[in-house]
Amino acid sequence: MIITSPIFARLAGLVVVAVLLELSFFSRIPMLGTVPAVLPVVVVVLGLLGGAVIGASSGFGAGLLVDAALGGILGVTSLALMAAGYLAGRWRETYDIVSTLVPPILTGVLTGVASMTMLAIHLTLGIDASISVLAVREPIAQALMGGLLATGLFPLTKWILRPALVDDVRRRSGRRPAPSMLGTP
Repeated sequence: MIITSPIFARLAGLVVVAVLLELSFFSRIPMLGTVPAVLPVVVVVLGLLGGAVIGASSGFGAGLLVDAALGGILGVTSLALMAAGYLAGRWRETYDIVSTLVPPILTGVLTGVASMTMLAIHLTLGIDASISVLAVREPIAQALMGGLLATGLFPLTKWILRPALVDDVRRRSGRRPAPSMLGTP
C-alpha cells in the first residue's frame, strides 16, 4: 500500500467511522448472544490490504480511541487490536490471497483472537466482572459474525483504498510482461 496524505486521510476516516459505529450503533444490537465486533474486522481488513505496519498502527489507533471514549484502562483494546492487525498484515506479506474465502475466514479467526486477547488482558488486570463458562461463547460468536461482516467490508474497504493498493499487473490484465531484449531471441 502506498501511503500519501489523501490515503492517510481515508485510513484515519475508516478507523474513526468504525470506532463511532462500534460505540454508538453496533454495541446496541445483540446477535447470537453477543454484540457484533466491527472494529476488529476493520483492523484485520486494513491489515490484509496494507500489511503489518498498517494493520498494527490502525489497530493501535482504533483501540486507543475506544479506550479513551469509554474511560477504561488505556491500552487494553489497543493491544488486542494491534495484535490482530499485525497478524493479518503478516499473513498478507507472507501469503497471497488466492480465494475469496480467505479474507472472511482469516477475519473471523483473528476477530476471535482479538476477543480472547481482550478477555485475557481484562482477567489478568483483575477487572471485576462475573466470569463463567459462557465467556467462551462470546469470542466464538464474535468470530462467526466477524467472518460474515468481512464478506461485505473487505470489498468495500478495497474499493475505498483502491488508489493506494499495489496489484500484480499480470494477474489483473491476464497478460504476460513483454520479453526483455537481453538474451531472448
